[in-house]
Amino acid sequence: MTDHIRFGYHGSRDLPTRLVRAAGGDREFSLIEYDVADPFRALRARSLDVMITKFAPSEPDLAYSAILDTDARAAIVGAAHPLADRASVSIEELADYDGFECPGTFPPQVWDEVVPPVTPGGRTVRRRHSMATTAALMDLVVRGEAVHISLLSLADVAPPRIRVIPIHDLPPAPVTLAWIPSHASVEAFVADAEAAFLGSRR
Repeated sequence: MTDHIRFGYHGSRDLPTRLVRAAGGDREFSLIEYDVADPFRALRARSLDVMITKFAPSEPDLAYSAILDTDARAAIVGAAHPLADRASVSIEELADYDGFECPGTFPPQVWDEVVPPVTPGGRTVRRRHSMATTAALMDLVVRGEAVHISLLSLADVAPPRIRVIPIHDLPPAPVTLAWIPSHASVEAFVADAEAAFLGSRR
């Protein structure tokens, strides 16, 4: 029987699609977007088998792959925002604008990597808005009431009234896979993914 793997992602489908093409073999996959406000719920409920994770989550009940890729940092702003036409921005500049609090059950220590509470220059990042849903977040951004410090891969799915601008002074996010341990089909896929993505770097 062909393995069927339910593969969770958030935002861009680019990396999961590349992983499936490079390491999927004869397995079948469903790509399923997960809720960033409760990122590990579907995995723990066994409605996902494996998921993309970014930054450095350390949930003790999950297993993690080696770092397979990185995702550059970016500011998500409305098309009419004063920074919208910039080629890149500094995290120091973004401290002038309101951003977002840690959503739902998202790990707070990981959110501190996504949206640093303090810039390298010592400025406080204004994490003032709650992040109930992605749609509500984007509405505030479009209206110019907030900026979102996030990832460049969101450019793949940004609506027309949004601009995604590289942040040149934050390090990129490491990208890994996470799964519930002792899932043999997933562990075989992860091993193939590590071989495909990391083999040429060794």
